[in-house]
Amino acid sequence: MAFLSKSPDRRNEPRRAANRRGVLVGPEVELACLIVDLSDGGYRVRMDRALSLPRTVILVDISAGTACEADVVWSKGQEAGLKGGSRVNALGGLVPARFSAAREAWLRAGGR
Repeated sequence: MAFLSKSPDRRNEPRRAANRRGVLVGPEVELACLIVDLSDGGYRVRMDRALSLPRTVILVDISAGTACEADVVWSKGQEAGLKGGSRVNALGGLVPARFSAAREAWLRAGGR
């Protein structure tokens, strides 16, 4: 007998619980979020309120001091799924110009 889950997971990589504070940064958007879980290819985030996100955002992991360009692949209520792309592993130093807003958001959120 085959086991069927209630909601099939379409990821190729397993997801890991994260529970990390984050910030979503995009054109005219800076929004605190919770990184609920992650996989090698993406993230699931929860926001304080339902909000229409731009197609591409930068997800800042405050405690890790990292930022990742990400495509918003789905959104439902206060949650969104992001597919990760280019990343910066150290917001504390020099960053490429396209990550400067993410670095500023990280600093405002208490990153050091």
